[in-house]
Amino acid sequence: MLNESKVREYLEQKNLDAYFMAKRENIRFTSGWTGDDSYLLLTKNGQYFFTDPRYTEQADIEIPDYQVINWRFPGKTVGDSVAKVVAENNIKTIAFEDDYLTYDMYADFHQKVKAELVQAGGVIDHMRVVKSPQEIAYSRIACEITCRAYERILKEIKVGVTEKELAMKLSLFMTQEGADNQPYGNILISGAKTSLLHGISDNKAIEYGDLVLLDFGCQYKGYMSDMTRTVVVGKATAKQKEVYEYTRKSLEIVEDMLKAGVNYKDTYPESLKPLEGTEYPDLTYNKIGHSIGLFVHEEPLLAVDYDEPVEANTVLTVEPGIYIPGWGGIRLEDQGLVTEDGFENMISISHDLIEL
Repeated sequence: MLNESKVREYLEQKNLDAYFMAKRENIRFTSGWTGDDSYLLLTKNGQYFFTDPRYTEQADIEIPDYQVINWRFPGKTVGDSVAKVVAENNIKTIAFEDDYLTYDMYADFHQKVKAELVQAGGVIDHMRVVKSPQEIAYSRIACEITCRAYERILKEIKVGVTEKELAMKLSLFMTQEGADNQPYGNILISGAKTSLLHGISDNKAIEYGDLVLLDFGCQYKGYMSDMTRTVVVGKATAKQKEVYEYTRKSLEIVEDMLKAGVNYKDTYPESLKPLEGTEYPDLTYNKIGHSIGLFVHEEPLLAVDYDEPVEANTVLTVEPGIYIPGWGGIRLEDQGLVTEDGFENMISISHDLIEL
């Protein structure tokens, strides 16, 4: 599953000597490293891993094929250590993540590293779009964990329980069900707050009649899941049922169209078709999904400014929603695998409205 060979193919194609990485997800994709404080320099014939003393032992265990270099000494920077390797190996050109590197680090490299720095942002991110069988398997397991946690949290949602209590339990349930012990920013909000696309859980207590929106997921072996369901505490009103039904139709029409070769830019307009003639088209968000893998919101996105075909073995989310300020919002989200023939949903939870 490690991908040093893909990076080296890029170096050969572009006639470059090395690739310097700082983005955590790209480092994990390339080397398998799972920790923090990490920088990687991959050359045509060597591979160097820069970290600090907290992680050198872990690095020796996890990535034994890399030369592990402790860069953290008083008055020294990562650039000092990289410059030494560059000089010793006669490296003349280095690709780097210009979309991620901080200005301070770039300036330090520009001063100390005696090699041409070549912009290569997004190159490894693009390599990550089409998933390997192992990556797909990890994504599937992450989704299964998320679905089991959802079935457990439904039993806890009741009048009087706070959003924070529920959010805490949801993270616990995912860990208990087998997730990596690294929860990320899950959303669990209720009532009128559900119109906030990325609202934050607080001490608000659940009330009868509330919409409760759960947008959450976990990591398994680093690969992420992401699903959303919106439920009603008590009996749903006619308005809640109507908005829910339009959202469900938007979700299903996009999932039905997805397969290899479909253009990303066509998905959002397709999601609006069930809303034609209603008050709701202007109450949607103009991106209705994203790629997902080692990071939750990867590119490409299901949006009108992504004019390219979806490739087979891409893992995507589809998440249309209708958001009405002062009233609330309803979002539904699935995660699935794009194949030559369609969209294989990894989320087993029904699209039906749940009244608790």
